Amino acid sequence: MGAKKPVAVVVGGSIAGLSCAHALISAGWRATVIEKTAGPPSGSPTGAGLGLDPESLRLVCRWTSDPNFLHAATVPLSIDINRATDSKRKVSRTLTRDEGFNFRAAHWADLHSILLQALPPGTVVWGHQFLSFDVSNDKSFVVTKSRVLPTDEVVEIAGDLLVAADGCLSSIRRHFLPNFKLRYSGYTAWRGILDFTGKESSDIIVGVRRAYPELGDCLYFDLATGTHCVLYELKGKRLNWLWYVNGPEPEHKGSSVTIKASNDMIQKMHEEAEKVWVAELSRIMKETEEPFVNVIYDSDPLPRLFWDNVVLIGDAAHPTTPHGLRSTNMSIQDVGILGYCLEKWGLEHLSMALEEFQRIRLPVVSKQVLHSRKLGRLKQGLVVNGQETFDPMTATPEECQQLQQRRIPYFEEINSSIDENKAIIVVASIIGHLVCILCFGAPTTRENVACALLRLAQLDDLHLAIDGSGVIPALVALLEIGGSHGKDVAIVLFTLLASKENSSPIMELVTLFIALLSHPDL
Repeated sequence: MGAKKPVAVVVGGSIAGLSCAHALISAGWRATVIEKTAGPPSGSPTGAGLGLDPESLRLVCRWTSDPNFLHAATVPLSIDINRATDSKRKVSRTLTRDEGFNFRAAHWADLHSILLQALPPGTVVWGHQFLSFDVSNDKSFVVTKSRVLPTDEVVEIAGDLLVAADGCLSSIRRHFLPNFKLRYSGYTAWRGILDFTGKESSDIIVGVRRAYPELGDCLYFDLATGTHCVLYELKGKRLNWLWYVNGPEPEHKGSSVTIKASNDMIQKMHEEAEKVWVAELSRIMKETEEPFVNVIYDSDPLPRLFWDNVVLIGDAAHPTTPHGLRSTNMSIQDVGILGYCLEKWGLEHLSMALEEFQRIRLPVVSKQVLHSRKLGRLKQGLVVNGQETFDPMTATPEECQQLQQRRIPYFEEINSSIDENKAIIVVASIIGHLVCILCFGAPTTRENVACALLRLAQLDDLHLAIDGSGVIPALVALLEIGGSHGKDVAIVLFTLLASKENSSPIMELVTLFIALLSHPDL
């Protein structure tokens, strides 16, 4: 008889939650997903398109064991194009073109359905509204309470691990960070999907394909002064579009960041679109049924991703603007790494698994969230870091390069699989052990470890593993002790500071080096 499998309770049954269930099951865990909606989406639910990067696609294909997933539910986005639109003349010209983008487009509902159907029956408990949780005194298990909406009964579900996949307004995150607030971006987004089934030869579709000749293989960004729009094709003869509009934060009720648009709002949007965009794009917006509005938020990076045996993933862990196409991809890759760490360490070393997960993911998602914020503000003509605003009509070719999606931090790592990067992941855990030795080892051992970290810090491929590893406080402590290898320790710190990938607080290091100038051993 095999050992009892550890159990995880996942709060939230969107793509992040379902992906997490797959990753946990692949790691040898049992998963229960709590979701408040009465059942899975049916019919033609309101939803949006999304872009999946190569690593997310590999993970989904692995979880679903469906090699046909790529072609059955997605459309290639091989090309990333940014164009400037002259609103007066109604003409567009290309600013940047990247033919090595290598993403694919999917509809939210299609991806959700594929993930759900591949899970064991009963994994998701529908109609359960999450209420609260309690961690046991010995931190060995967690108990959740949920209200069964059809009956109003309150039920408890226990597990070894609680995973918060409850979105950007996460109530679980609020438990640990009660003062946390989302940051309004300064703009909202009109969103819609036009189903042109049976209308392939209509004037509207023929016209839009003439104006956007690479639809079906391309992610188009049209930039006008102080605004921008996104257009790409989805499987099933659908066009997905977004239009970002600057303005004050709108009032919206409840816990959703989506606003159902009134007829008056839609009419005004159509009139404004005709003024700003080329005729073919404004007609697509006008023909779309039930467009809706997303209020765009993000947040500054969180200080951590887990507490005891509660861990945050997806938008609960890193609310982000959509401009880097990272929200869904970060969610999927969060759980890919989480599953790897849980399988590696086992339940008996759960804290080590969560530490490693945080050490690997926190530097990545933090930088990607901040880059997405910057990219959105650039394209919306808003001030970025006190610099002059970006104007697509006058920008130089060099300035336009920052619009490309491949400028997102760790883009090259995105295009390498988790399997291909396991060596770096293993090194990240080794660094964690080296940090422990720096803190608690014998003096000579600490000095030798400092030398080893110096060598590691000089390797470009290991910046991700070193960044956020907790090594800097340990090095500071070693410097305070002193010793013959003090200069080696100082060089390690200098190397980390000089690395463009390092996100450690610079002022902490500057203060340290000032103190070093008068250190008797140096």
